[in-house]
Amino acid sequence: MKILTRMMLIALLVAITGGAVFLATSDIPAPVAPVEKIIPNDRFPR
Repeated sequence: MKILTRMMLIALLVAITGGAVFLATSDIPAPVAPVEKIIPNDRFPR
């Protein structure tokens, strides 16, 4: 049981480290779709 817990902990650490390295090195493009939202005048105090 001790070996299984240690192996699962090592696998979790490897997965977290791999995910962090992937996010740090990948070139994910920013979304380019324009956002347009109409805000009614009633929301602003006069």
